[in-house]
Amino acid sequence: MEFFDLAKKRYSMQQYDTKRIEPQVLDKILEAGMLAPTACNLQPQRILVIRTPERKQKLENMVKGGMYFDTALLVCWDETACWHRPVDGKSSGEIDASIVTTHMMMEATDLGVGSIWVMNWDPQQLRAAFDLPETVQPMALLYLGYPAQDAEPRPGHAASKQVTDILL
Repeated sequence: MEFFDLAKKRYSMQQYDTKRIEPQVLDKILEAGMLAPTACNLQPQRILVIRTPERKQKLENMVKGGMYFDTALLVCWDETACWHRPVDGKSSGEIDASIVTTHMMMEATDLGVGSIWVMNWDPQQLRAAFDLPETVQPMALLYLGYPAQDAEPRPGHAASKQVTDILL
């Protein structure tokens, strides 16, 4: 699929089918994240796969506005594995993890898997519930699943500003 068509096809999926994502499909989604560019190719992303009933229940207890999902990916970044801008020390971690998340969303779409980037959660609760190391920062939660038959984008999904509105 052409990238432009793929980008137009992707939307925040809220209605999922109960069909399981096959392991080889999940592997391709994760591989797309590994192919994402990161500062100096340090690859500080750390990804927790949430598929087991126990992990899913932990997550459902902490995330507001819960919805069914087959698999969730908790995308994090390790503070000790990031590049830092010399002039002010700004870390590349959150930016790198965002690029990784975007790559996985696009690959999921290409494979017919829906996704939604969820941010309505408490990082400290997730850290404690999943016993994340202190240097690992949770950044994004990506729900994945096959689209339900009635799945469709939210109203206004296709609305976009004009290019002239975003240029400085």
